[in-house]
Amino acid sequence: MTLTIQNITKSYGANLALDRFTAELEPGIYALLGPNGSGKSTLMNILTDNLKADSGSITYTSADGVTEDVLKMGVRFREKLGFMPQYPGLYPNFTVERFMWYMAALKGMTKAGAKEQIPAILQAVELDDVPGRKIGALSGGMKQRLALAQAVLGDPEILILDEPTAGLDPKQRISIRNYISRIAFDKIVLIATHVVPDVEFIARDIIMLKKGVIADNAPPHVLTEKIAGSVWIVPCAESEVQTLQNQFRVTNISRDETTGEVLLRVLCGSRPTENAKNAAPTLEDYYLWVFGENAAHAD
Repeated sequence: MTLTIQNITKSYGANLALDRFTAELEPGIYALLGPNGSGKSTLMNILTDNLKADSGSITYTSADGVTEDVLKMGVRFREKLGFMPQYPGLYPNFTVERFMWYMAALKGMTKAGAKEQIPAILQAVELDDVPGRKIGALSGGMKQRLALAQAVLGDPEILILDEPTAGLDPKQRISIRNYISRIAFDKIVLIATHVVPDVEFIARDIIMLKKGVIADNAPPHVLTEKIAGSVWIVPCAESEVQTLQNQFRVTNISRDETTGEVLLRVLCGSRPTENAKNAAPTLEDYYLWVFGENAAHAD
């Protein structure tokens, strides 16, 4: 099973949102990272047929080796998709359970299939204790988990998830991350997110998108190796923090509880100060290395 995206281009007037985006996706988790305006949402809307590309092609190769143009497949391809948009349109007067049954009907599921899947999915996203609660009375985090629940309903072969952990507390984020990882073995899962640690250890490949162009595409460990020797911990006094922030790219500030010194995490191609010590790079470090100040802006 393969989803092949070839030279997808999309413009909004003079703004080029995607410039010949090309990728080949097989079962596993792919993370789509990039700052505001990078083209992530545009790509996801094209993949889910909510938006038409200006040019390029998307083909789907089934497990038995048959390759078809996604646009020509139409409904048959959409039946293979599960989509969680960044701003899902939920029905406030529906209860959680009624909404899931409604989505099951839209997906053409049998009653027996829905009856089996709905309780299991609600339990997995920790909504099994509120099946009768109206969606309008749910917290933001609960709505986010319900949006994920409807996406995985029907056991789709391809999952497109836009910011699946937005608004969740740390415990819920870990739970949802583990759930996505668990169900991804036989699915193509594409996750757009700004919570970089959520995908660092579950994604097979990280696709970094910058102004509509792929800036990098590789497994997480390959990306972090690229900045080995360029991440530093710099001890300093509080009075030095501002000066060092003006001189270097500081990505984190903490304190040594033993010495009381401030510890700056610095990205720099050479040793920034004499007392700086090398630190193991993370995917977040590489993200900030690639996108710089723009990395702070969310889609």
